[in-house]
Amino acid sequence: ATGVLPVAVGEATKLVDELIGARKRYRGTVTLGVATDTYDADGEVVGTADASDVTEQQTEAQLSQFQGELMQTPPAFSAVKRDGVPAYRAARAGKPHQLEPRPVTVHSLAMVAVEGASVTIEVECGKGFYMRALAHELGVALGVGGHLSALRRTAVGRFEERDAVPLDEVERLLEAGESSALVHAPDSVLTDWPALILERDSVAAARNGRDVRPRPAVLRRAGESGERARAYGPNGRLVALLEASEIPGAWHPYRVFTSLGTGAENET
Repeated sequence: ATGVLPVAVGEATKLVDELIGARKRYRGTVTLGVATDTYDADGEVVGTADASDVTEQQTEAQLSQFQGELMQTPPAFSAVKRDGVPAYRAARAGKPHQLEPRPVTVHSLAMVAVEGASVTIEVECGKGFYMRALAHELGVALGVGGHLSALRRTAVGRFEERDAVPLDEVERLLEAGESSALVHAPDSVLTDWPALILERDSVAAARNGRDVRPRPAVLRRAGESGERARAYGPNGRLVALLEASEIPGAWHPYRVFTSLGTGAENET
């Protein structure tokens, strides 16, 4: 697997959940006719079949069922835990977990190339989706088996492949003391969230976990609790992530950024 890997440092690690929950885009190659126990090329072959008669039309027709809201069973060799034990540990011990299907979302899916038994597809999906499981299920649907033989993540939220920095360039910049060229503002993962500006007293309240009432107070429809927003101090620094309270006009800080907001009370 290759591709985009955002890395959080310092207080930005508090935003990792938002990255995990962001939409992802993948380009993967499915090799039909060979099934493996891990659903990828590193696993043991557990079945083979002649896939030469499978047509592009058949493959595209079967792929159509893997779009939208659906239930997907994670691979036995995965980090999904059952009774506190990762599934891959149990699988390696010869006692694989019987994992339950779980809801996932596929926003878009397209077949972009076919070369013999290899099918390249592009997928935009939500949290928890396994490309390996898709490869396996596609092989089952076509009756010949299959596994994921290549995978590249092309986007995580707003971070796209065209903007990524190759690892050797990262190492060069770090050695040269030019790490600032690699760093994005922490709130760059939240650009689609509504933004609120807090007054100085509200900054202090947010840091202490108390509800705040930004002005203007109404940024949401009445009764729309659960909506989230990013909050800034008077100096423009990110102070907290807020969620709408059940109290009209009030917002509750559920994640606070102390160092990012340092000095907000003293600046105008």
